[in-house]
Amino acid sequence: MHELLKQNQEIWDLFTRKEEYSVINLDQHGRALYAQNDLKKAFEPEVSRYLVEHGMETEFPESKAFAVCLTHDVDDIYPPLSHILLSSVHYLKNLNFQGSAAQFLWKFKKKEESPYFNLSKIMDLEASFGAKSSFYFIAAEADPIRFRYDIEDIGHHLGEVSDRGWEVGLHGGYYSFNNPEKIKREKKRLEAVLGKTVVGFRNHYLRFKTPDSWEILADAGFSYDSTFGHSNSVGFRNGMCHPFRPYNLKEDREIRILEIPLVIMDVALFSASKSYEEAWECTKKLIDITASLNGVITLLWHNFVFGCSFRKDWVRLYEKVLQYCSVKGAWMTSGEEIYRWWEDRS
Repeated sequence: MHELLKQNQEIWDLFTRKEEYSVINLDQHGRALYAQNDLKKAFEPEVSRYLVEHGMETEFPESKAFAVCLTHDVDDIYPPLSHILLSSVHYLKNLNFQGSAAQFLWKFKKKEESPYFNLSKIMDLEASFGAKSSFYFIAAEADPIRFRYDIEDIGHHLGEVSDRGWEVGLHGGYYSFNNPEKIKREKKRLEAVLGKTVVGFRNHYLRFKTPDSWEILADAGFSYDSTFGHSNSVGFRNGMCHPFRPYNLKEDREIRILEIPLVIMDVALFSASKSYEEAWECTKKLIDITASLNGVITLLWHNFVFGCSFRKDWVRLYEKVLQYCSVKGAWMTSGEEIYRWWEDRS
């Protein structure tokens, strides 16, 4: 694939994100910032289209038309005060006093009553459409905002996810994305609780440095990453709607990790959309483009969304995506299953 892409310099530069090797505009979290014109171009998977036009063929289980990689970043399992207040106010506006009170009462019962312990609920929803997904858990000790959770406290929840056939992956810490030793420690900590090897990764806040992050993750023993996407928009960051092996321009070689690029994150989608309808049309467009190229579209819906009364539209859209993709004949599954399928056919 790389040799074919090298034949077209413009396509090669886009695929490798050559511009990101130099100092570019960064936001407060050290993430790449793009001009609006570049973000509009991200709606067209130019590199994948080029590959398909030059003979690349993809296939999925049971002759599925395309694949949807469903993922959830488990940032919180206990609602922060801001979320509690927003949900409470939302219930009060609808004169649901019992619902409003419940936002606080769980704190006086037991931690398991937290509305963000909703992994079973999410899995049940996905299973109703014949789908599976990945859950990425934090195993870091420090966070810039607040204490999140100790992974050792929720071992039985990880066990349920794994036992049902869904994936448990690592959500790398905010301060770990450029620190190989920290990432290795977090991986080891998560694996100790889970009792099995972890193959998938996505970094907290989508912090990522091209190509250094891929090299660090490959060295840490991860099989695939799914961080590579836009933090403030949606679309195809390097023109790919297929998994790919990244390339290190500095060392002129392939990096031994599979990237399953992130295309749509819930927060970015609704921040860029003026309404539920606009968010759906944007999502549908990206799904249809991916399907037309027999590609893989990766979605990120945070688990907290499913426990927030003020995020009901976000849940409604996720359910609509599952239904739409099911009707279109998509293979809806976890990053791990896509990785294993892709590797077997490489």
